[in-house]
Amino acid sequence: MSSKIRRRRGILFVISSPSGAGKTTLSNRLRHTHDDLTLSISATTRAPRKGEVDGVDYQFISKHEFERRRDNGYFYEWALVHGNYYGTPKAPVLEILRDGQDVLLDIDWQGAQQMLQERDHDVVSVFILPPSMDELERRLRTRASDADDVIAQRLDGGVKEITHWLEYDYVLVNDDVDKTAAAVDVILRAERLKRFRQPWLTGFVNDLLVDTDA
Repeated sequence: MSSKIRRRRGILFVISSPSGAGKTTLSNRLRHTHDDLTLSISATTRAPRKGEVDGVDYQFISKHEFERRRDNGYFYEWALVHGNYYGTPKAPVLEILRDGQDVLLDIDWQGAQQMLQERDHDVVSVFILPPSMDELERRLRTRASDADDVIAQRLDGGVKEITHWLEYDYVLVNDDVDKTAAAVDVILRAERLKRFRQPWLTGFVNDLLVDTDA
């Protein structure tokens, strides 16, 4: 049986966490390990941070443009986070899934809920917890890209984000980034092997049974 016939059902692999808990680092490691995992490039109205590239890290657009696209059904999910809009463009995600490939989404709990409502069976969700709130604050300050008031806002938002941990398939405490990255990798590999993600199996098993009857 050809590899084309054995194409599996793609996964929407969602990673969420409070800001600073490590989801971006973990996402980057996962992409480095799996070159067939495509990162969904979110659109946002926030200003680029130092080193961020438009179209690579995010699509940086104006509030007016974001709202226009939102109202035209451009986004699979969108949310207002810390005063800025974030959203996942729908068309590129659908194209990747149709090819039987996986999409990585670095989104918050609001976006995860919307994705579940749209594509429940395709979503695998992972929530990353910090080892402590003190460590979360330390990481935010070490990043040195935000003012004190913004850090305070992110910590407050992190508390709210953490209250949604029960809504996720998997929950990991990121107290050791190497171990956490390995756990995320295991989750993706196992989810790819689930029976219902292998639509070619029905025909394969039927052929086996026909060969047995013959």
